[in-house]
Amino acid sequence: MDASVLVVGNERFLSTFVNQIRYLMSGTVEASSNIDEALVLIQTKQPAVLILQATQIGSLELCSQIKEQTQLGWIYCILVNDQSNISEDERLSDQRPDWVACAEALENGADAYLGLTLTGTGEQEDIEGKRLLRAQIQAGLRGVKLYRELMQTNDVLSTMALADPLTELSNRRAMEWDLPRQIQNALIQSTPLSLIMLDVDYFKSVNDNYGHQVGDRVLQLLTARLQHNLRVQDTLFRYGGEEFVIILSQTNFQEAQIVAGRLRKLISDQPFNIDGALALEITISLGCASLNSEDDLKGESLLWRADHNLLRAKSSGRNQVFGGEDGY
Repeated sequence: MDASVLVVGNERFLSTFVNQIRYLMSGTVEASSNIDEALVLIQTKQPAVLILQATQIGSLELCSQIKEQTQLGWIYCILVNDQSNISEDERLSDQRPDWVACAEALENGADAYLGLTLTGTGEQEDIEGKRLLRAQIQAGLRGVKLYRELMQTNDVLSTMALADPLTELSNRRAMEWDLPRQIQNALIQSTPLSLIMLDVDYFKSVNDNYGHQVGDRVLQLLTARLQHNLRVQDTLFRYGGEEFVIILSQTNFQEAQIVAGRLRKLISDQPFNIDGALALEITISLGCASLNSEDDLKGESLLWRADHNLLRAKSSGRNQVFGGEDGY
């Protein structure tokens, strides 16, 4: 896996480790001797592996800060206690067991803690240190690779869960997520918002007389016509079966009725050509509603009124637009 590594420590630490790490792995290796600068690099470049000098002031705090952030917490953090330039007397004078430092590092979010001696002499201790460092970097890269693959899979599954496979429109679940967001935006910006719910008239007879494949094709052609006659800021959803919902942003009730009337006409005026072998006369019924001060933030009352008005349009003979007597 080609990935980036950021090494953070004082100049002596960087001079010991940066070239060693470049030799041990493929990918980009960057260095920083400043904790604040390192944080900026982490946020902008998001390295796969972060190697911190354990004894540098602020290293533990930086590691902890990264792990607290959802968008950065996947970064693999290795704290390294560099013993390469420490004399035997200095090692003996340090009475704190290494496992205490290791526990402290892990408690603060580190994924690994290493006490290393890299001398560049090719001695056994140097060879073992390089092997351990390489193994930890590889472990980190494996974890990051798995995380990224899971995120990609999750993105695909999320898209599938919110999309209708037949029409390629967003589905009812997506609408139930998007409608509250659009209502909130309309309230904050003091702009109107309207909703159209529409239904294909006598759609069951299409399936009964011509089969479900023809019915599916009708829905696909209907979707294309609707999409080509809506603004970019309008959102079309397949609500279920032959029923669709359109969220009209920055649109008042009178404008929504005009849009609904235009959509009704463009569907009914031109037959649906099914693969060049069949032409069907299709009509739709539509119900309109506009957001008012008494509506709930989820949009349930707004959606209910549009659905109620759709039922009124169908009961009044179909191929009609109904919006209620008071505009709401």
